[in-house]
Amino acid sequence: MYSHYESALMARKPATNPRKSASQERSRVTVDALLEATARVLVKEGYDRASTNKIAAVAGVSIGSLYQYFPSKEALVAAVIDRHMHASLQVVRAALVKVATRPIEVAARELVSVMIDAHRVNPKLHRVLVEQTPRTGQLENIEAMEREAYAMVRAYLEAHRDDLDVADPDLAAFVCVTAVEALTHAAIVRRPESLAGEKAERLVDDVTRLVVRYLQKSHDIVEPPARERRRRTTRVKRGKRRETSAPRFAPRARSDRDSAPGRN
Repeated sequence: MYSHYESALMARKPATNPRKSASQERSRVTVDALLEATARVLVKEGYDRASTNKIAAVAGVSIGSLYQYFPSKEALVAAVIDRHMHASLQVVRAALVKVATRPIEVAARELVSVMIDAHRVNPKLHRVLVEQTPRTGQLENIEAMEREAYAMVRAYLEAHRDDLDVADPDLAAFVCVTAVEALTHAAIVRRPESLAGEKAERLVDDVTRLVVRYLQKSHDIVEPPARERRRRTTRVKRGKRRETSAPRFAPRARSDRDSAPGRN
């Protein structure tokens, strides 16, 4: 997803690792304030206009205190991305535990709902974080979290394999997670109004239907044999040709003038 950014970023990789961890309560409060301030500044100012001075001012701490924990703006953004992704993954994990023994209709709706709800909390921040992930060197962490999400969904599919039309649980998990994530992100970027009110409920319904129909066995659909399908197709094509075919030169109707004497 982000591979087209990687080559441009290899020349200069900013320091994104925190200088020290927040081991004491007071330190944790300071770090939390800095990360909350970073999120607010990113939403209001955007990445390019954000700065460590602005972040420190919004957090209510000195710039020196900021640099005790984070060496750069990129390190702050990387920490916000990491926290955001871990929170989202925790929500997905809890949802799958909740519906581990439930049928696919219930499980799919729960998973779709929690993923959309997670993006609805602060869609502007989510958009900024996705755009800036390559700059902060968090691609590997994001990919690791995606693999964990795939593994959790795959475990559910394998447990319910007898009830589903799933030949390859690994591929099916990839398709489901990627489809839901891509649709949700596209809604944030291109149709943010679809994440509010009744439209959000319709989005959940439609995405759930997509996932369920992809996974569920089709008991009610009876496909005709291949030979019969070919015969039907041939009959339809021939019928269309007969309907549309007509003589190239149609005979002209005789009129009274043609039958008058001397017109032979």
